[in-house]
Amino acid sequence: MTTTPSADVAPISRAMNVRVTEAQAVAMCAKHKAEISAIEALPSGGTRIVLMNIADAATVAKAFGSKVLTGTVQRTGWIRAR
Repeated sequence: MTTTPSADVAPISRAMNVRVTEAQAVAMCAKHKAEISAIEALPSGGTRIVLMNIADAATVAKAFGSKVLTGTVQRTGWIRAR
């Protein structure tokens, strides 16, 4: 039997964009004991979070529910520190 992913199922990723502040994102991750790999504020509001593993990312995404942003978001350009 072959299964194909449903169109409404998001691809598995450790990263997500959420419509909350960085502090709220950190608090939610701490509540679910999910370790953050990277975090950044989004210019249009919200936060991008990258978790250490996919299982934690799935748990946190479910906890945020409708606050998870879908589609493309504008991100801050990376600037190398000297």
